[in-house]
Amino acid sequence: MSNLREALEKLRPPYAEELRNFVDREIDGVFKVKSKRLQETKDGKKFLLLTLEDRTGSVRAIDWYNAELNDQVLQPGNVVSVSGKVVYFEEKVQINILNSQSAVRKLTENEYDVERFVGSVKNVEELYKTLLRLVDKVRDNDYKEILKRFFVEDVSFAEAFKNAPAGMKIHHAYRGGLLEHSVNVAKIVESVCNIYDDLDKDLLITGALLHDIGKVKEYVINQKGIEVTTDGELMGHILMGVEMLSQKARGISYDKILRLKHLIASHHGEFEWGAPVLPKTPEALVLHFVENMDSKINRVFQIIDKEDREKEWSEYDSNLSRRFFLR
Repeated sequence: MSNLREALEKLRPPYAEELRNFVDREIDGVFKVKSKRLQETKDGKKFLLLTLEDRTGSVRAIDWYNAELNDQVLQPGNVVSVSGKVVYFEEKVQINILNSQSAVRKLTENEYDVERFVGSVKNVEELYKTLLRLVDKVRDNDYKEILKRFFVEDVSFAEAFKNAPAGMKIHHAYRGGLLEHSVNVAKIVESVCNIYDDLDKDLLITGALLHDIGKVKEYVINQKGIEVTTDGELMGHILMGVEMLSQKARGISYDKILRLKHLIASHHGEFEWGAPVLPKTPEALVLHFVENMDSKINRVFQIIDKEDREKEWSEYDSNLSRRFFLR
């Protein structure tokens, strides 16, 4: 069985992060078109510059032979098969597309595996057990009741929460990412409360587990990968999260629901980061700092994991506005 698995692995099209192992070799790859730009050389020759991506990263590809044709055919978001030679250009891996009209071909949804574009947490069920243990630690009956309404009684929500990503690209952008992020944040705020006795631990654990619940409705995983839903575009996960909490609030103290709504509404921390209101309680401030830290640390480890460990520095990350030391 292991020999068969190894043989199938060798037949698999390489991921973007693996292309550095294929330099000066021809490959057949499967990628999603991130962007395209038809350009022209000084002597009038047109070429198509593509940015292709999968769940491991992105790569530049250039088509010198069928540039205008493929510019008309391809759109960002299309999943394509690409045949080309892997080279280094300006110290970056690039695919030079072969001279054939079939070298770039749009794929139908049944011609590729969506897992090429969406990774997943390996230990989803263990993570969910950890979440339920955190729920059990909450002593306040109202906060515990709210958590049970979401994570125990609402089975369809619980399943959606287990499988949802926490983002499209920046952090925890994979199946189970929302669960992983929420559990991480809850565990960290629990530790913070052990240092600062005046914090309301039950409120913070509850807010940590609920702060991103709107992402269950904001994102959908389909054959193109992770996409924003119409509700997500028009409302966003913060407003939807507050709305979802209101729908579960029957019989719960108004003051406690208000405090929870504030944690959800303010967790982005700043107006320019999408928060409709600034954190105005100690617990809201802690939640903002902790969830921001977890998202950024996840991003850093993603960057490091995708880099060639023989390098000293990572590529520049525009989201975090810096490179990272790899040694």
